[in-house]
Amino acid sequence: MAYTINKTDGTVVVTITDGTVDNTTSLQLFGKSFSGFGEGLNENLVKLLENSASTSAPTAPLLGELWFDTSANTIKVYDGTSFKPTGGARSSSTEPSSASAGDLWHKSDDDQIYFYTGSAFQLLGPVFTSGQTLSGWKIETVTASSVNKTIASMFVGNTRVAVLSKEAFTPDGGSPTSTPLAANGFATVASGITLNSTLGASFSGNSAQASAVDVSGTTNTSATVIAGGNFLRADAADTTTGALTIDADAGLLVGDEQELTITASSGDVTIAQTRQDKNLSFTINDGGVTKTPLSFAGSTGNITLTGNTTITGNLSITGEFENTSSGIITVDDAFIKVNTGNSEVDAGIIVETSDTDDARLFYDVSENFWSAGHGASYSQLVRVADLTDDGDANKGTKGLTTDSSTGDLKVTSLTLGAVGSNIATSDTSNAKAPSIGQVAESIKRWGGSVISDDSSNSVAGERYVETTAPTSGQGSNGDLWFVREE
Repeated sequence: MAYTINKTDGTVVVTITDGTVDNTTSLQLFGKSFSGFGEGLNENLVKLLENSASTSAPTAPLLGELWFDTSANTIKVYDGTSFKPTGGARSSSTEPSSASAGDLWHKSDDDQIYFYTGSAFQLLGPVFTSGQTLSGWKIETVTASSVNKTIASMFVGNTRVAVLSKEAFTPDGGSPTSTPLAANGFATVASGITLNSTLGASFSGNSAQASAVDVSGTTNTSATVIAGGNFLRADAADTTTGALTIDADAGLLVGDEQELTITASSGDVTIAQTRQDKNLSFTINDGGVTKTPLSFAGSTGNITLTGNTTITGNLSITGEFENTSSGIITVDDAFIKVNTGNSEVDAGIIVETSDTDDARLFYDVSENFWSAGHGASYSQLVRVADLTDDGDANKGTKGLTTDSSTGDLKVTSLTLGAVGSNIATSDTSNAKAPSIGQVAESIKRWGGSVISDDSSNSVAGERYVETTAPTSGQGSNGDLWFVREE
């Protein structure tokens, strides 16, 4: 049965039939039952152990195969095209061929290191060749009063031309040991750039025009030579006729403690009072009088507006509206409109009470009338137009009012709460409406007062009127009965 030999990625390297050996790779691959495979197998192990050490590369390498180049004493790896060094830099006077991005090359004649970008070799360092000697910036540590100071020295041809320092100091005589600063043109070092005094070095170029700076002059001689009087002072009050632009988000800082800042972030602008509990105020000159229409209290965060305020657009209030000067809010407009632009809902006025639910006066949209009440119990407010003078035709539907022409009040029936007292002959001036009981009782009477009533015959004290004669036991001596026929 033939063997199928696969790579790590699953692709087939070769298929080996029984009793044969394959030599298409750097190793011998044996088929089933191949005679004498032991020697070849052991040689394979030796090749793997020494990484095919030889002056010539393996003839049939696989991707990732290692080879020790005995001529260069370098381990190399096959990248699918050629064998490349696995680490370190190639040292030669000419650029290596077949370089890959990141490869290092030591240019042996200049003692400089280059790296391959993928398209060309780029100098890594040093910036000077071995023949040029030390040239360029060198970071050094020197001492001043036995305290270490970090400086950047500019060398040209191994000569220190300038020193860059963040602070001024006087260097010790023996530092640095190889080329002491004090003895080689740098008795003192200033904050910034100090030139070598022994070289007679100076700055030359356009900076020589600094001699034209005279703060007393304001007339420019050219577009490039500006009179000193036209420069803004940093140490005194000054004025500019041009626009002042601060091209930085850090913006503008004002005050001896930078209390006021105007900054920007992602296009947003912030005006800030940075002192704790201090106010921010905006003032105006109103006819010679300084007024403060807007102020922000730093201790509370409260905002104070003084003067008439015009708001164009909607006003949204999260908290409560308060009128601190009076318990009454005055509105100049004739009407107040609520629920503007929204869907119809009950709307009106709510008065907060402590004993019941809030008292309300509102328009009931479902009933199309005004209602009022409290404790979640509300009833309709009745208008004069909602009343009627005919209580008989409008039973239980409308309130009553007297007829506008007669003054009459018409109802189907009127029920009084109690019978009331008997009607006396002296009640002629009483305007109260009598009850049914009072009227019925007055019919029975012929003067006097009621003594008894047995529901069939009534006996009036002293005298009474009936259709039948009194029964036995009715009346008293001296009483008078008038018998009326049916």
